[in-house]
Amino acid sequence: MPFIVKILGSNSALPTSKRFSSIQVLNIRERFFMVECGEGTQIQMRKYKISFAKINHIFISHLHGDHYYGLFGLISSFNLIGRKHDLHIYSHHDLQKKIDCIFDEKEMDYKVIFHNLNFSEPETIFENKFLTIKSFPLKHRIKTCGFLFIEKQKQLNIIKGKIQTYKISIKDIIRIKNGEDYKTQSGKIINNKDLTMPPYKNRSYAYCSDTGYYEKIIPIIKNVDILYHEATFDSDKQEIANKTGHSTSIDAATIAKKANVETLLMGHFSARYKTTEKHVLQAKKIFENTYAVNDGDEFQIQKQIVD
Repeated sequence: MPFIVKILGSNSALPTSKRFSSIQVLNIRERFFMVECGEGTQIQMRKYKISFAKINHIFISHLHGDHYYGLFGLISSFNLIGRKHDLHIYSHHDLQKKIDCIFDEKEMDYKVIFHNLNFSEPETIFENKFLTIKSFPLKHRIKTCGFLFIEKQKQLNIIKGKIQTYKISIKDIIRIKNGEDYKTQSGKIINNKDLTMPPYKNRSYAYCSDTGYYEKIIPIIKNVDILYHEATFDSDKQEIANKTGHSTSIDAATIAKKANVETLLMGHFSARYKTTEKHVLQAKKIFENTYAVNDGDEFQIQKQIVD
């Protein structure tokens, strides 16, 4: 089952002809989650073939316009195309006030369900049988949250050939996946390790934008497969980054290294940059497995057997 991060917008406050403001869509086991909803979200969704019908959860990190100005048009379009199922939005409570000022629920064919975020400490904001999503505070000029997406730990993988060999029932398959040995009809005990393989590693993704350099997030995002960390400026603009509550390429790479992540994605670039080559060169000196994202990029986390 897929775990894919799709970048629909990779610039900061000012979009350009090549980069839209912050928008991402995660496909986690064929459930779709939108992170940020900057201006032009609908255009990018159509361009990159993201189904409107599959977006049921939208996470907005903070209330600077480049992270949510696309939301109002998207809510309206959902209604125009006949949406019936609920839309869940996770953000600061002031965003709910803005939505209520624009939309009359009597004229809506579906419900917008709002979830207020806690900007003081980490919290679990979504959970189902295979996924947990957490929010956590970042360091910015206004209250801002990052988001952590973690698959739940898998069960043991049963060897398919053993099912046929021992004619194992569905009830016993569940027990074996939970670590139990198997008793055959003749009374013979088959050790669990002879019937199973280790489970797949639970995959994870952390989203950190907008934020200054903030080491308090390291224990929260430690060992994730992919870290998206803003790098609005290259390291030559460290003073501006500090003043505006943003990060440089060096800041992002340092956090990635200290958190022992697998891959670093940098984004939220200032419109002053025509290319991001300098960002990447600076970051790779600290953390080699670094990429500067572009609109349309897609990153997939592959399944791996637990060591």
